[in-house]
Amino acid sequence: MDAAGSSDPAQTGGDGSGGSAGETSRRLSREQIYVLVSAASINLGCMMTYSILGPFFPKEAEKKGASNTMIGMIFRCYALFELLASLVFGRYLVQIGAKFMFIAGMFISGGVTILFGVLDQLPEGPIFIVMCFLVRIVDAIGFGAAITASSSILAKAFPNNVATVMGSLEVFSGLGLIAGPPLGGFLYQTFGYEVPFILLGSIVLLMIPLNLCILPSYESDPGKHSFWKLVKLPKVGLIAFVIISLSSCFGFLDPILSLFVLEKFNLPPGYVGLVFLGLALSYSISSPLFGLLSDRMPNLRKWFLVFGNLITAGCYMLLGPIPILHIKSQLWLLVLVLVINGVSAGMSIIPTFPETLSCAYENGFEEGISTLGLVSGLVGAMWSVGAFMGPMLGGFLYEKIGFEWAAAIQGLWALISGLVMGLFYLWEHSTKRRRSKAQGIIATEEEQDALLSNET
Repeated sequence: MDAAGSSDPAQTGGDGSGGSAGETSRRLSREQIYVLVSAASINLGCMMTYSILGPFFPKEAEKKGASNTMIGMIFRCYALFELLASLVFGRYLVQIGAKFMFIAGMFISGGVTILFGVLDQLPEGPIFIVMCFLVRIVDAIGFGAAITASSSILAKAFPNNVATVMGSLEVFSGLGLIAGPPLGGFLYQTFGYEVPFILLGSIVLLMIPLNLCILPSYESDPGKHSFWKLVKLPKVGLIAFVIISLSSCFGFLDPILSLFVLEKFNLPPGYVGLVFLGLALSYSISSPLFGLLSDRMPNLRKWFLVFGNLITAGCYMLLGPIPILHIKSQLWLLVLVLVINGVSAGMSIIPTFPETLSCAYENGFEEGISTLGLVSGLVGAMWSVGAFMGPMLGGFLYEKIGFEWAAAIQGLWALISGLVMGLFYLWEHSTKRRRSKAQGIIATEEEQDALLSNET
């Protein structure tokens, strides 16, 4: 990464073990391996606990008197409170401590997951619904704390390979999202409602002693900059818009793609999850590649962002497909589009963190855990905004105009964000060229003045 890569190892890696690019490229230090293990554990564990609700919770909630609208709100409140948690924890990461925040987030997430498993013992009606909201909100706060701390620690331990490492760890996020629903469904069918939550929550809690022992502590002084100053940077503001757009695209599919597949292709419910598998697998596999390319060739990041959004827009136009294209909707085409969408998502999502961090450093933000906390919190918060808006917008449009047009409108959002980002990069490039040309003219004039004074 440009800005981070020029920093001193002692500054960026705590005790220096994570700091140098040469060391990272040849072999990982023990500290870096520990950080990777910790981050992988949080990505896998928390994503599994997040995704197990889908197959069976709506059915159980209906038995307890919750309406479909209320069930949707229980799901959506998670993103809303993760947004708030990411902003708060990102701002106060240094004061709280990255390691403490990471461990506390895991403890909260694991504990409330177990608590979710005993909610079926509550009486139906308002008490059950209120407790579902409370437990889901606390889980979101714990998850926001853990992920914000994890991203900051990763960027601190791997200052020159942020995108590579984060892209590689998306494999574990993808595995968690893939394994969670079928595992949760199997445990629910075999053992009942409580066991999926108790088992997965216990696994997360059992990871805490390991992380207490191996996760390094990074100390830093509080920074003088704020979220507001970071968001006011034009480039960061546009990247935030891109993150919201991409996150909403993912969230859009959650409530309605399964309904569309069941209605259009008459698939058995058990096969619907396999349709989602194409998106999750292609994203998980492609993310490490785009992360590696983003670090090795930083100039490609901007084009990944732009073309990733444009390809995503095209995918959503073809999901239905949009009626004006007069293409017959077929299952193989839907799966192919989802696979391509997974690749384009990896292309555009992975560069957002290093691009935001580089922009912050270029504009005077100090290199250290404080800035990393701000960037981690901002990226997490913007992702949560999209995750909150996507399902809500998708459900509304699906009811009003059908899946085909709803997907096309969602794709229009990605198209706009890609075009705006591309225009900004072109403007930035032309501005830098004019500035360098002006500096060259000034340098030439100074050189001529010096020669004339020497001659006289």
